[in-house]
Amino acid sequence: MKDDNQEITKKSEPIILTEQEETALSAVAGNSWKKYSRIAMTALGSIPWVGSILSVVASISSEKEQDTKNKILALWIDEHEHKFKELGMTLNEIFTRFESFGDKINKRIDSPEYLTLVRKTFRQWDQAETMEKREMLKKILINSGVITLAQDDLIRLFLEWIEKYHEFHFTVIREIYKNSRITRSEIWRKIRGEQPIENSAEADLFKLLIRDLTTGSVIRQEKDVNALGQFMKKAPTKGNGSSTYESAFEDTKLYVLTELGAQFVHYVMSDVVQQLEGGKV
Repeated sequence: MKDDNQEITKKSEPIILTEQEETALSAVAGNSWKKYSRIAMTALGSIPWVGSILSVVASISSEKEQDTKNKILALWIDEHEHKFKELGMTLNEIFTRFESFGDKINKRIDSPEYLTLVRKTFRQWDQAETMEKREMLKKILINSGVITLAQDDLIRLFLEWIEKYHEFHFTVIREIYKNSRITRSEIWRKIRGEQPIENSAEADLFKLLIRDLTTGSVIRQEKDVNALGQFMKKAPTKGNGSSTYESAFEDTKLYVLTELGAQFVHYVMSDVVQQLEGGKV
């Protein structure tokens, strides 16, 4: 199998569509696909059940078989009605947002690098188990078409995070974004309310979530920074003689997003596309 980067040529070439491909695109996205045909074809071609039907339809060439083409397209729509409608809505929302930015983004969204992201993202979109993840994938395509802060390799990292983490992870990320310098105890109260006992499944799950996001460089404990941007070590403190381990809901250590975590929020969780500068939130 070819790498995505090899599948899309470095030099953009005009797309020549068959009548059946145009019919399929119009069925999915109305007329909005015409201005963004390269993105539309890349998206549809990356989803197995779409790519398969386009291949079958394209292989039928004789005029006598026109009825067969129409029946295949009709069966395709009926078989995948729910996903079919959702795919059309997703593409139209992406194209509508692009329209609001005018022609200044054309070079970016027609680039081989961006089309590679489109291919990878829609493969993941098709396999996503929840609407929340599909919404995130839609936003990352919109925002990565406009925002130039993060390089495409970071966007691919964000795609891996969307696939790897669960909704509870994203809830924790969102809470720290809204309330920077928040403790684990405060995070839990805002998300779930009453604090469970330490040896409960809920406490174990919460510790796991915090550990996942910390080791994944999405969140971290707040640290002092010197003039060179280096994190300062805290002075060692003497133990208090406690006979118990640190609580899952510890209430003194403050948590913030890492710089990567902050960019992830802007690309994946933000409804407002904005140009970031200097890596700052």
